[in-house]
Order: sequence, then structure tokens, then C-alpha cells
Amino acid sequence: MALIFFVSGLSQAPLPSNVSDKNAHAAAYLVMAVLAVRAVHGGLPARVTARGAAIALAITIGYGALDETHQYFVPGRSADVLDLLADATGGLMGLMLCWAWGILWLRLMGETQVPDA
Repeated sequence: MALIFFVSGLSQAPLPSNVSDKNAHAAAYLVMAVLAVRAVHGGLPARVTARGAAIALAITIGYGALDETHQYFVPGRSADVLDLLADATGGLMGLMLCWAWGILWLRLMGETQVPDA
């Protein structure tokens, strides 16, 4: 969150010319969602519960909305609903990766039941 806040405070995002703004948003929030899932479930790999997924996604998208509000006040930047959509898409992708990782890990380890987090 601190890194996202810092980059959002710059008048221009330091992106390579071949990386689109929307892809950068999605990638950053994919990582943030993985970290949020990890925090909510007490580590990874984990069985991602519906409650934990909802909390992690709310944290990710909520911070995306705050970030867009922050960018509104930064000279040279603007708040963009499409950026928030890219944030949410990245967050959802991160959540799905964690969910799939948990399922694959349980199958590889031969476990059928893991306590809900």
C-alpha cells in the first residue's frame, strides 16, 4: 500500500513505454490481493474461504478507490473509474490465483480437510 501511495503521488507514473497504465494497475493490485489473502488467511498456500475472499477483495478494491481519490489531488494525475476497474480486475485475478494455489496444494499434499481461516 505504501509503494502504491508513493507512486500515485508522483506527477507521472514511472512506467516503461511498452507498459500500459491499466496493465500496471492490474499487476499492482494482483500483488496486493495476494498479500491481502495471505494476511486474512494467516499464510499461503491456504484454503481460501468465501468470507476471507470477500474481506481480501474488499481491502483491495477499497484501497483502489482511496488511491484514485488520492490521485485526484496530485498535479498531473486524475481519478479514473477505468483505473479502479483495472485495480478490481487485478485484485480478482490475485484472489483466483490464491484460490487455485490452495486447491492444488491440498491435492498435492493429499489433504482433504483444512480448517477454515
